[in-house]
Amino acid sequence: MASEIHQDDIGTRFLITVKDDGVVVDISNASLRELTFKKPSDTTITRTASILGDGSSESGVMYYDSIAGDLDEVGNYKLQGQVALTSGTYSTDIYTFPVNCNL
Repeated sequence: MASEIHQDDIGTRFLITVKDDGVVVDISNASLRELTFKKPSDTTITRTASILGDGSSESGVMYYDSIAGDLDEVGNYKLQGQVALTSGTYSTDIYTFPVNCNL
């Protein structure tokens, strides 16, 4: 069974890979790592992303684990990551994901 994201879920991990023209960007020395969520009501929240300690940041991977209040609306959310490096600022593709209601 596929995993679903539900309203008020806490600890849902969002993984984002930063790429430039299809090539992964090493984000291990990024001065800024953020994920911006756009809720169904068009409210946006920006959260600081972390890097895994397994070296995957060299492959452009960052993550964020949801906290209370992040997923408080049912509907389609949008998500975009951004990093700032000495070579420039990079934004990821925009992803859409559903947040489902609970029983």
